[in-house]
Amino acid sequence: MSKTDRPPQQQTDRLFAAERQPDDFRFDAAVARVFPDMIRRSVPGYTTIIPMIEVITEQYAQPGSNCYDLGCSLGASTLAMRHGIVFNDCSLTGVDNSEAMVERCEHYIALDDHPLPVSLRCEDIQETELTNASVTTLNFTLQFVPPEQRSSLLGKIAKATLPGGALILSEKIRFESEDEQAIQTRLHHEFKRANGYSDLEISQKRSAIEQVLIPETLDAHKQRLKDAGFDRVLVWYQCFNFVSMLATKAD
Repeated sequence: MSKTDRPPQQQTDRLFAAERQPDDFRFDAAVARVFPDMIRRSVPGYTTIIPMIEVITEQYAQPGSNCYDLGCSLGASTLAMRHGIVFNDCSLTGVDNSEAMVERCEHYIALDDHPLPVSLRCEDIQETELTNASVTTLNFTLQFVPPEQRSSLLGKIAKATLPGGALILSEKIRFESEDEQAIQTRLHHEFKRANGYSDLEISQKRSAIEQVLIPETLDAHKQRLKDAGFDRVLVWYQCFNFVSMLATKAD
């Protein structure tokens, strides 16, 4: 096996294991190197959501249409969509604004043996041109878009979505009830501890990410999706304060 045939080297997430100066979380090269480990140990249900994206894509992808993975990071959801698309005249595009993520994603896409071509773009998803879409995925991506810009993005996605098409939206959410929020947060932190993160790592990661990942309530997400132009919105998965929704356009 040549060097180019090997997957990029992955590292264990120890980014927040030592005391460090407070700084906002960034999807830089350091995060890209540990991202598979980080997201598996940080997001409850991630290893369930990814294969189910393949199942949902198979149900909603339409012949001759375009499919998009917006905020594709290392391409886990892109590959799931690729394997769910059964029409060889579909196009699949992954978009991310992190050069480090896209560079590694290219390797994973190249190592996958599915024949459907994948186009990768390094750009802001809000600037991506969307047309003739049957399936679009925002897998833990919208939460990093400034709240005041989310309606515009979802409106653009809905406008580009064909009748019978779908958007898969996975997000960390917050709860109206302070008691429920406290319980769900505690359970999430216990999930992280069970996966080997220390209290210091949990605390420092939370401090770094809380200014860039802005969660909203489930009701707020549902209403925004309806306002954007989707006809039906349902939650198909939830674990603690992480959910994945399916928003569809009527046939």
